[in-house]
Amino acid sequence: MENPPTTPAQRTRLDVWVWSVRLAKTRAVAATGCKNGHIRLNNEKVKPSTHVKVGDTVRVYSEAGEKIVEVTRLINKRVGAPIAVTCYIDHTPPPPPKEERVIVAQRERGSGRPTKRERRDLDRLRGRSSS
Repeated sequence: MENPPTTPAQRTRLDVWVWSVRLAKTRAVAATGCKNGHIRLNNEKVKPSTHVKVGDTVRVYSEAGEKIVEVTRLINKRVGAPIAVTCYIDHTPPPPPKEERVIVAQRERGSGRPTKRERRDLDRLRGRSSS
């Protein structure tokens, strides 16, 4: 049987580490994210109590998008943002360039709703069938 590491720096729970390096706002959010599959360890859905080790890949899916980080240092306490950034390497791909937005025809303010004829013209312009 393998002896477990005795120092806390060698063993850290996934939810604690994600919270400590500020990838989740609270530890409860980190634990819930693990349970729901929004936080993955090495591309696997895991429990919040799973231990992370240096070299593991953590994927965090949030409203802001997906963040992919590699663990470089284990910590158990929440630290400041400058120190937290040193605990992982960010492998998140850059966001795609914003596409040019299509200019949508706008009605003059106060002109009210489009008439039936204007609605049909808009539908025809947009390629929709008028049924």
